[in-house]
Amino acid sequence: MSVSTGIKVGNYQRPVNLINIANRDKAVDNNNKQVSKKSFQDIFSREIADNRRLQFSKHAHERLFSRGIKLSEETLNHIADAVDKAELKGSRETLILSDQAAFVVSVKNRTVITAFDRNNLREGIVTSIDSAVII
Repeated sequence: MSVSTGIKVGNYQRPVNLINIANRDKAVDNNNKQVSKKSFQDIFSREIADNRRLQFSKHAHERLFSRGIKLSEETLNHIADAVDKAELKGSRETLILSDQAAFVVSVKNRTVITAFDRNNLREGIVTSIDSAVII
């Protein structure tokens, strides 16, 4: 699953080395002159999307499937925003609560570790987290 490129830039805090990105996206024409293949906006948007991409562990995939949790692009964007906020606060493992489900996420790896639907969340205790974000 990937996050779409229509992402809000307002809460993006990571530095982006645009010179390296622009150089890797250049081509050489017949006269050995470098020619940019993509616009600055395309490069910048792609880099932001790549840095905000969420990974899902095998366990999380199994839980999503077995619990019938379906994720829309909007929900994925909300989860990515929540991970960004948790990262700014120094979190390592965070619980993200949405209307339909809860997700335990490794902030450093941007990896969803597991997922709970609302019924399973009420039955248990969530351990090994240092923050919670409500979306």
